[in-house]
Amino acid sequence: MAATKHILRYLKGNTDWGMFFLKADEQNEVVLEAFFDSDWCGDKVERMSTYGYLFRYLDAPISWCSKKQKVVALSSCEAEYVVASKAACQSLWLEVVLEELKLDYRTPVQLNIDNNSAINLSKNPTLHERSKHIDMKLHFLRDQVSSGKLTLLYCHTEEQTTDVFTKPLKQATFDKLRKQIGMSSLEFLDRRGGVDSCN
Repeated sequence: MAATKHILRYLKGNTDWGMFFLKADEQNEVVLEAFFDSDWCGDKVERMSTYGYLFRYLDAPISWCSKKQKVVALSSCEAEYVVASKAACQSLWLEVVLEELKLDYRTPVQLNIDNNSAINLSKNPTLHERSKHIDMKLHFLRDQVSSGKLTLLYCHTEEQTTDVFTKPLKQATFDKLRKQIGMSSLEFLDRRGGVDSCN
């Protein structure tokens, strides 16, 4: 109940915030990119991790998710690899949607992750001791990376925007990541005259 009241107080105090979508032009690079993260064993009862991903197109958020993983990850690498596989599936679906809408985007799609072990696991075709137990369906990610449809890039933890979805944050960090996600104050944009440049 306390968490629900906290959410309602936040929504009431931030009614002037929203998301804005820029027009595609020469100045705005048409990029589809994703950020994703997981808090390893964040649930202290079931020991499951919460994951989150965020897809941006023209620097605007178009798809996001925050959910508890259905498996108990045995390492932070595995927890990140699970969410990377989920993000890979979402990426392929978004590519189909963009193609149906006849919208351009740069390929390969860029997935940003703050775990080097998960990046290495997606590129390494050899199943070593630490990854033998990982369900083969999650290696769908490896197939997408090896075929060149997706690329995984290291993203520093402090720049990982999906921390907003997966863990409690200090106010300053929350404000910074909220801005990186693409949320802006209507009042701020009106003062800058920026609303006209948005769709």
